[in-house]
Amino acid sequence: MRVAILLFEGFSNMVLSCLLEPLRAVRDQGQENLRWQVLTADGNPVRSSSGLLVAPDAVRGGSLDLLIVVAGYGFREHCNASGMRRMSSLSRQSRVVIGADTGPWLLAAAGLLSGHRATIHWSLLPEFSEAFPDVHVDPTPFVMEGRFWSCGDASGALGLILELIQDRFGKGSAFLASSMFLHDSDHSTVRAGTRILLTTGKASARLHHVIDLMVEMIETPVPITQIAARSGLSLSSMERLFRGEAGMSPGRYFQMLRLTRARDLARSTNLDVQTIALRCGYSSPSALGKAYRNAFGGPLRPFGRRHREEA
Repeated sequence: MRVAILLFEGFSNMVLSCLLEPLRAVRDQGQENLRWQVLTADGNPVRSSSGLLVAPDAVRGGSLDLLIVVAGYGFREHCNASGMRRMSSLSRQSRVVIGADTGPWLLAAAGLLSGHRATIHWSLLPEFSEAFPDVHVDPTPFVMEGRFWSCGDASGALGLILELIQDRFGKGSAFLASSMFLHDSDHSTVRAGTRILLTTGKASARLHHVIDLMVEMIETPVPITQIAARSGLSLSSMERLFRGEAGMSPGRYFQMLRLTRARDLARSTNLDVQTIALRCGYSSPSALGKAYRNAFGGPLRPFGRRHREEA
């Protein structure tokens, strides 16, 4: 899946992160053919609304599966000839185009949303309707219809990209992308009570409770039957709960939770594989390595080893 992200001056860091980080999570789950490039209208670096300077990647030709247009402040000034030409050219190369934040304004100004349903940042909805009467303005957080999709603020961007991931890679991948971000300030053990962020807001309180128990047991995993018993559920009830809300079995989710923890430790610490394996509930480095390769399609490479190889 080839993705291009077209940034305009004044774009929102938060909106960009909500669109990009879930894609990164899916790629890290083993979707190596998912790749993206960051572009700008004139090929020069642009600054976000908070002053972060982003340099564009080298342009790679060919068709795109997805073009994401992210604009923020100054969107009226971006409706110039060069900006419109670049965006229109990339739009013709892409199967799906997303306008994010004030990006839908640019798409509408280019005539790409005529007759389409679209949304924009909530603060611009009335003005958007007046400026583009041929666009069917929808106040919902995001719109996915035809080739041209749109979203407003960061929460809408996150909801849209998770829906895309679910459609393209499955419900399980979307759930993992929204829930696999753990915080461990001392890089040692996952503290009891640490909650996985289920950012879609679709998970039930019962599922939250079971996942919290799993987080506590990453280092000393127990059979799924024991987790079900501690949760006050029968094994069949927990199976239905996970398959219905997470799109996978509780066993697979628990395994992915432990493997994602291993990957985070490998990337953010200098721990060796033996220590990482023990901290993620695996009896040996070989057992961890086999499970990791089966899940992600490649070897687990600790930061220290990778750093030495690159040096």
